[in-house]
Amino acid sequence: MPLVAVAHGSRDPRAAAVAEALLHRVRLARPGLDVRISYLDHVKPSLTTALAPLDRAVVVPLLLTAAYHSKVDIPGALAGIGTRVEVSPTLGPDPLLTAALERRLTEAGAGIGDPGTAVVLVSAGSSDVSANATIRKIARDWARSRPWWAVTTAFASASGPRPADAVTMLRAAGAPRVVVAPYLLAPGHFADKVARETLAAGADLVADGLGPAPELVRIVLNRYDAVAVAAERLEYLRA
Repeated sequence: MPLVAVAHGSRDPRAAAVAEALLHRVRLARPGLDVRISYLDHVKPSLTTALAPLDRAVVVPLLLTAAYHSKVDIPGALAGIGTRVEVSPTLGPDPLLTAALERRLTEAGAGIGDPGTAVVLVSAGSSDVSANATIRKIARDWARSRPWWAVTTAFASASGPRPADAVTMLRAAGAPRVVVAPYLLAPGHFADKVARETLAAGADLVADGLGPAPELVRIVLNRYDAVAVAAERLEYLRA
């Protein structure tokens, strides 16, 4: 079945470029798989447009947590369409995302698990309480798996603390070094604001967003495979 990825969409062209780069790497990793892109907002094609010529498809949300977009927007877009669609879970949570965060921190110059370094894990934030709780759990698990000075969460919108405030609190608590790990897929308004404000608040470095990291390629294909295999098995049992 074709893989139809659906990204959030943004007015910032860098976001679509990242989504396209990620799917380009998915195609390279799985030659012969029909991989298509779609967006929920701002960018074409829409999810319904991408699905229109297909009889069947697996939709993989390029979203890092299950929140409004995955729970409301995607089901709404799929309502009444003719294509037989299976929808995978969102990309996160997944241990591979923590590996991707560490990859970006290493590239920025952070020593992974350095006991003298505190990490601020920054998410976009959501009005969905469970989505924010997921981010906090990722931070707790990360703190248990590595001897960081601390791992704390911050949210660019909808919840607190704000990223700059988290940096300030860690500095006040005596953290020798503070680094920021954006739990964000692509550049854009939030990523730019987070970098600007956390550096001004005293962060030592801000890593890049997750982007088309190899770990995300693996997650996309893992999500596709799990859903496609289950669908084929059900089809076999019905035959």
